[in-house]
Amino acid sequence: MTDHLKKIIAFPILAATFSLLLCLSAAAVTNEDMMFINYHIHIGNDLPNDLPAGFPSLNLHCRSADRDIGGRAMLSGEDYSFDTKVDLIATTLFYCNAEWVRGKQQYFNAFVAKRDEHRCRNYHNSCLWSVRQDGIYFSDDNLTWYNAYPW
Repeated sequence: MTDHLKKIIAFPILAATFSLLLCLSAAAVTNEDMMFINYHIHIGNDLPNDLPAGFPSLNLHCRSADRDIGGRAMLSGEDYSFDTKVDLIATTLFYCNAEWVRGKQQYFNAFVAKRDEHRCRNYHNSCLWSVRQDGIYFSDDNLTWYNAYPW
């Protein structure tokens, strides 16, 4: 085999190898960067303010497998918030129990790494939730809301 033929055969192999290494390193950097992002989870009490002044309309408690954020009795208009990062294997999960004093209750996943690590980056690395009369709403831009967990 001539040297010229060897070069013709070797070039596509080298180019493909270089491209593959470039893609793998870009993916690794992206996943590594995700671990350093601090995500902000906000849950607003947007239930009707029809109780006497000072009476909370919502009880909210959020936790993960290894971190309990705690429970809170919330007045209408109040915000419950906490921060988290995505773990190395993207299994971070925070779930919450929302109890409306009008007799409705709903468990919901406030942060799921594989679901939220990209969509919650749209608005200042925030996952936005709103507890309303007909369910628990989600927004990734603070403009468009959809009922993710109906009562």
